Amino acid sequence: MVDLQHRIKIFVYRFNGSAPDYLLLRAGGHESFWGPIQGPIGFGEKLESAIRREVMDDIGIARPMDLIDLQMPGRWLVGDEEVIEWTFGSRTLPEQARLRLSSRWAGHRWAPFGDAYPSLELEPDRAAILRLHTLLNAA
Repeated sequence: MVDLQHRIKIFVYRFNGSAPDYLLLRAGGHESFWGPIQGPIGFGEKLESAIRREVMDDIGIARPMDLIDLQMPGRWLVGDEEVIEWTFGSRTLPEQARLRLSSRWAGHRWAPFGDAYPSLELEPDRAAILRLHTLLNAA
């Protein structure tokens, strides 16, 4: 029997001038890499509630702004678990740049797209940040 798990990824961005900077987080551990906020969606939990919870728990921002559904659900099997991942962008204000990181994160940094994109090791994360960056520049 395969267990189904829904997860979210949230790419937080802010504008410093006309170009966005993206928040990259690094988990603790020897083989950790840079990525977005991520976490499970609870049984019966709505996507927006899960996004608000993860953003608050992971970086201490109470109200994510301007949610953008990147419309790139991912789906894969990991052992006896099927994972469906929903990816979003969320804006924060520059004055909220002082973050309160959860203990699960070893570090963070704000990076322009040119630095953020190659820092992401997972191809779905690179595709998502590219889509978000394209949407932000088209607006």
